[in-house]
Amino acid sequence: MKILVVGGGGREHALVWKLRQSPKVDQIFCAPGNAGISQIATCVNIPAGDVYGLLNFAQQQQIDLTVVGPEIPLTNGIVDIFEQAGLKIFGPTRAAAEIEGSKALAKEIMAKYNIPTARYGIFADAAQAKEYIKQYGAPCVVKADGLAAGKGVIVAMDEETALAAVDIIMAQRAFGQAGDKVVIEEYLQGEEVSVLAFVEGDTIIPMVASQDHKRVGDHDTGPNTGGMGAYAPAPLYTPELAEIVERDILQPTVKALAAEGRPYRGVLYAGLMITDAGPKVLEFNARFGDPETQPVLSLLETDLVDIIEAILEGRLASQPVTWKNGAAVCVVMAAQGYPGNYERGQEIKGLNNLPSGIEVFHAGTALKDGKIVTDGGRVLGVTAVGTDIADAIKKAYQGVAAIHFAGAHYRTDIGQKALEKLKGA
Repeated sequence: MKILVVGGGGREHALVWKLRQSPKVDQIFCAPGNAGISQIATCVNIPAGDVYGLLNFAQQQQIDLTVVGPEIPLTNGIVDIFEQAGLKIFGPTRAAAEIEGSKALAKEIMAKYNIPTARYGIFADAAQAKEYIKQYGAPCVVKADGLAAGKGVIVAMDEETALAAVDIIMAQRAFGQAGDKVVIEEYLQGEEVSVLAFVEGDTIIPMVASQDHKRVGDHDTGPNTGGMGAYAPAPLYTPELAEIVERDILQPTVKALAAEGRPYRGVLYAGLMITDAGPKVLEFNARFGDPETQPVLSLLETDLVDIIEAILEGRLASQPVTWKNGAAVCVVMAAQGYPGNYERGQEIKGLNNLPSGIEVFHAGTALKDGKIVTDGGRVLGVTAVGTDIADAIKKAYQGVAAIHFAGAHYRTDIGQKALEKLKGA
């Protein structure tokens, strides 16, 4: 079969890598792809957001299955458009993807259906937003309502920062139209965990839980990023906790979306905070997470094409999904200046001299004069599978040490929370 993967980041490289392992697959295209993806698939120069350009390509090439990576084409209705044209595509419809496209909508659904989340207020007026902050005080979390590539969240530990965050989002328009409204939430104490699940109708099959590292600096310091690394499985996420999350969060959310006329099919990502009062939802995403996909898919034993076909054919309930033993760790190597302004075009060296067992998923790379160069903020996701978390961490950082480009920076503590959790167990 011929597959088209939409997107050009580390998540999409991991998807192409995993799909390529299926004996059912003859050819994979990726639009727009990147330098790493081009080594294992045919890259097509169509932006991920150009849904009609992608449709034309899929029709011309007689693509058997399209797999969507990023959120923008999903919220632009790519699934609806492909399905209307009679093409197979994996992902939620525009209406279902709005659970990610609008944080306000997600909050309203959670409130209506008693899905545990932080106390919140939604505001289209900056002055009212500031009054709410003054009323409830800090710490709090100020979020742009719309899509902001994982960066539209400002954690404010004091009132001054919170008030300034409203101006950054609503007046300075740091995240563009995403800042038409803000959601202000209470600050939740606890530890975060990412739970991705395959969803079809009432059937939910959770993947191994993972933990992302959002802040740019070690020990969760500095501004938020799209994610500086992840590991799976997360020891914090016990079988008992998994049962609670499925019963109180995942099942009710999927039922709520169906009740609201937004039936869900695809991958649902729940970003959770594990508080003393139990798990609470920080956010929902309507697709595979990045960088969580890199370690999670590294541990998936089942053919991903089999799972996707089962979802599209309405038989996920009878599809086995199995996972490898051990653990996987992904360390993101970023460009100098990220998550602010960063340089492009730095040559990347060492990619051909990696220790065995390391997969490097390209996020922001390009080919220039026959060389692989940096072409994004998050450049590479160096990923390793080990017998346990400690082994996977060691291998991943051995991979990082072998790679060089000017200005490269990365966190040195990816997975440390897991080690601490295991020591305390």
